[in-house]
Amino acid sequence: MSADAAVTPVQMEVLQGMSPFVEQKLSLLAPIATAWQPTDYLPDLTAEDWREQMARFRGPAAELNDPLLVVLVADMVTEEALPSYSVALNLLAQDKTGVDPTPWAKWLRGWTAEENRHGDLLNAYLRLTGRVDMRAVEVTVHHLLTSGFAARTYPDLYGGLVYTSFQERATKVSHANVGRMAAQQGEAALNKICLRIAGDEARHESFYTQTMGKVLDDDPAGGLISVMSIFRRVIAMPGRLMYDGKDPDLFDHFAAVAQRLGVYTVDDYADIVEHLVATWDIARRPASGKAARAQEYLCKHAETCRSKAAMVAEAAAKQPAVKFSWVYDRPV
Repeated sequence: MSADAAVTPVQMEVLQGMSPFVEQKLSLLAPIATAWQPTDYLPDLTAEDWREQMARFRGPAAELNDPLLVVLVADMVTEEALPSYSVALNLLAQDKTGVDPTPWAKWLRGWTAEENRHGDLLNAYLRLTGRVDMRAVEVTVHHLLTSGFAARTYPDLYGGLVYTSFQERATKVSHANVGRMAAQQGEAALNKICLRIAGDEARHESFYTQTMGKVLDDDPAGGLISVMSIFRRVIAMPGRLMYDGKDPDLFDHFAAVAQRLGVYTVDDYADIVEHLVATWDIARRPASGKAARAQEYLCKHAETCRSKAAMVAEAAAKQPAVKFSWVYDRPV
């Protein structure tokens, strides 16, 4: 029997039965009429004083250091690969027409619309500040979209919810930390941008985390096994296939910079695992057999991840500076 035949129908029945729950959670999407838009955070180029606005906008950005710019670009590139993530999540939504009225399909389209603003805003910020080589950045986005994306959850439909619960929290942490560091370097505008994006990620995290919690209520054994299967391997980061046409290890080099800078670290990874295990009340779920073994594994997993933090941090600290095309081949 194929994996699809063995897993998907049972999980699909549970997920389809959750449609009323998902309908209620659509309130986690912001009303379009009052939602923020990228223009709200950028100079008004139609205004008479647009030159003055641009000067005020570009001034503080000139003080950002290269490590922070590298992480900011990587965050932006990851956000710009949104089409790949939407395709992957349609396995959950099952929107076969593109306009299906089901709650799952409505969520996916609304989530995509909100996420789309993130890449747009960060792209515009980087372009207008003139701090990075935008063509090198665009080539990286082009490569990442062409390479595609696999969360390595297929055909486990629950796994898609586990993955997005983790990743929405991870991106929230990363954006918030970039904003905080930008503020420390005197860039208040970027701080506001990153905090606004982090706020969106928090709402999206809430949807996926609550939805997976409902799965665990309705199918405790199946849910526990899915969570374990995703956490058992290092969760594949959305931008891991990024490539600028020069550096085949671009993602690893960026990740080392993020670790050294403290934007996103192994400790953060462990914190997210610990948070999800607690939020989903993993320890108290009824379980036996394979599900009980999964439960035991999950309750110890954050500690296992954290035990590796010092080793990873030490390795990142020892890694020599690498040239990044995004900052005109300056070593970072």
